[in-house]
Amino acid sequence: MSSIIPVKEFAERRRKLMERMAPDSIAIIPAAPERVRNRDVLHPFRQDSDFQYLTGFGEPEAVLALIPGREYGESVLFCKEKDPEKELWDGFLVGPEGAIEGYGLDDAFPVSDIDDILPGMIEGRSRVYYPLGKDQGFDTRVMDWVKVLRSKVKSGAHPPGEFVSLEHLLHDLRLYKSANEIKAMARAGEISAEAHVRAMKRARKGGNEYNLEAELIHTFMEHGARSTAYPSIVGSGANGCILHYIENTAPLHEGDLVLIDAGCEVECYASDITRTFPVSGKFSPEQRAVYDVVLESQYAAIDAVRPGNHWNHPHEAALRVLTAGLIDLGILTGTVDDAIASEAFKPFFMHRTGHWLGLDVHDVGDYKVGEAWRLLEPGMVLTVEPGLYIAPNNTDVDEKWRGIGIRIEDDVVVTKEGCRVLTNGVPKTVDEIEALMAG
Repeated sequence: MSSIIPVKEFAERRRKLMERMAPDSIAIIPAAPERVRNRDVLHPFRQDSDFQYLTGFGEPEAVLALIPGREYGESVLFCKEKDPEKELWDGFLVGPEGAIEGYGLDDAFPVSDIDDILPGMIEGRSRVYYPLGKDQGFDTRVMDWVKVLRSKVKSGAHPPGEFVSLEHLLHDLRLYKSANEIKAMARAGEISAEAHVRAMKRARKGGNEYNLEAELIHTFMEHGARSTAYPSIVGSGANGCILHYIENTAPLHEGDLVLIDAGCEVECYASDITRTFPVSGKFSPEQRAVYDVVLESQYAAIDAVRPGNHWNHPHEAALRVLTAGLIDLGILTGTVDDAIASEAFKPFFMHRTGHWLGLDVHDVGDYKVGEAWRLLEPGMVLTVEPGLYIAPNNTDVDEKWRGIGIRIEDDVVVTKEGCRVLTNGVPKTVDEIEALMAG
């Protein structure tokens, strides 16, 4: 059960979603299935983000049904029954009664009875909102219920007329974070910032990337954040030029930079921070020159995060600074406009400047409305993460630049006045980083 998001907020989310659903419809949202790691060992369970958003219920083998206008309650949960013997082996189960009392559901049934109960709830509903394709096994089960209803049409059964994805309605709600959601994300940002600081302080030549990954995990767990939001990236030297490097097994060498992209989850809400720092504690002149370009581009992008600007404004702002910097360093030639138009920057900056952030690290929500970039509005949370990556085998640039990979990333919430950075707890300027590592 969430300690930050109150039960009434989950209920309000369900109410808002049902307001957007068609009359005489039903929404069926299954929990995440458990995943086998190998043989009889399971991966640690992590709830499906849509299911989590609507219930806060953390168990597998559960299904939420939202039925607007149902006489005996519109929010219905199917979950595992209380079972003393099973709980002896695997731990506490909430049970149907506990789901009603503790999670604010209107009605609840044993999930073992779902084949007998849910088809009757579907019957007479013209539209079924259901996330087809997320869980093949459950897809088959839902289709079987509908087939049975269709086979009984001549006997007076009324099967649904259409299946519709729930994602557009639900994900638009998830895009706007409440004060409590921002509180959870700020806490995740605080813990993650502390983890980055700890890793910076313990970086030494002769160490290994996995030693720094261990420091991150230590800090996450120490503060009760038992899950990373995504696999941690700890890339030293040229590994920092690999965008999604997760091997984290290379030794740390004097003179190299280390790029760490890592964040934890708090109550399933993600943080996402990237910092780049020198193993030795001192940037070389070339490393500093590239770093300052990336930092200035991030400042420009953060300044562009404000209501009324569209989604692409921060990216455009960062891109101009990065491209100008590459020209000033002699890595590119010509004008900024020409270099952007020809995409001459692409070998050095090949990704977007950010993404939505929330229950998923790459969170849901459309970036465009129709053909136009979406306008930024208060409550939206996004990352700002420009970078420059000069591949070690790029013979088109002077050797002194090769193998330098730098990214700087923070989590930002749009406010009425502009934006607020949620991840300020970790140093970012060259002087701040060198001072921290010297201490």
